[in-house]
Formats: sequence, structure tokens, C-alpha cells
Amino acid sequence: MWMFAMFDLPVTSKEARKRYAQFRKALLSRGFTMLQFSVYARHCSSEEFADGVRQDIRAVLPPDGQVRLLGVTDRQFGKMEVYFGKKRTRTEEPPKQFMLF
Repeated sequence: MWMFAMFDLPVTSKEARKRYAQFRKALLSRGFTMLQFSVYARHCSSEEFADGVRQDIRAVLPPDGQVRLLGVTDRQFGKMEVYFGKKRTRTEEPPKQFMLF
């Protein structure tokens, strides 16, 4: 499954911009990739793992603004239509999983 983090945070003061940057860096350090400005996504191997990611993000929520977390299946994610201008491109592929013995 894929976990989306979508946010709208204030950047009206120096301190607010700092909190915005800290939250963005927290997402990146937790394996999220920017899809668009303020829309980040991360592949999760299971619903249980996604629950842990949600809990981890809740721990770093900024005091102001709005954050939305959304989980979608690989199949739903694959049905997303992505365009650069008028040209359609493929969606991101889930990362390769490692086999541990």
C-alpha cells in the first residue's frame, strides 16, 4: 500500500517557515518522496507497517496548519493518472523488496 501525507502549513513568519521545513525533513527522513508541493508518498509493505508510519508522523505534527494521511492500495495507486503538461507518464513503482533468509 501507499501512504500519502498532504499538508497545508502556514509560512507567514520565520518560525512558521522553520516548522514547515522541519516537518518536510521529517517526512523525507521517514522514507517519503515528494510527488507535488506539499504532497508526499511512501510505500508501505503492509497495513500494520502503515499504522506504524501514521503513528510516527503523528509524533512530529506541527502545532499549526493541516495534515492529511491517506492510505491507498498498490492497485489504486497504479490507476492514478499522471501528466506532465499534456503528456501522460507512468506512476512510480513500489520499491523492490529484499528477501532475508
